[in-house]
Amino acid sequence: MAVTLTAICTIVLLAVLWIKRTKDRNEMERHSITPEGLHTLLASNRDVLVFDIRQPLDFLANSEIITGAMRLSPKEVLENPSLIPKEKDSVVYCTCPSDKTSRAILHRALALHFLRIKFLKGGLGGWKAMGYPVEPYQKPFHLDTGT
Repeated sequence: MAVTLTAICTIVLLAVLWIKRTKDRNEMERHSITPEGLHTLLASNRDVLVFDIRQPLDFLANSEIITGAMRLSPKEVLENPSLIPKEKDSVVYCTCPSDKTSRAILHRALALHFLRIKFLKGGLGGWKAMGYPVEPYQKPFHLDTGT
């Protein structure tokens, strides 16, 4: 009897975890945009804000930025999400292999009911791989790496 109950609890737990993971994956997909999609939005002159939210050391290693993007450190955005306007369409990007920083910012923004934010799939690398424009970033920035 105890073995059967344990098996049932394990199956239910696995089902709940699978459902949550599927829901999270679908939400991430809904709040993502491909480089092609972003390029199309920008080319159509739609009012969309683009934010480079790379970690400071990543930014130091490659200080190019998507043309027209604004630079914000992830720490600044996590501490003060209102730096990204809630009422405007926004796209964030980073250079993490799995878009880790962008996803963290997106999770925080969604928890605060920012519904018009997306993350750029593939980040800056995906953008540049498509041959889309970047420009050198020449403003000073802090190398604060604290999390």
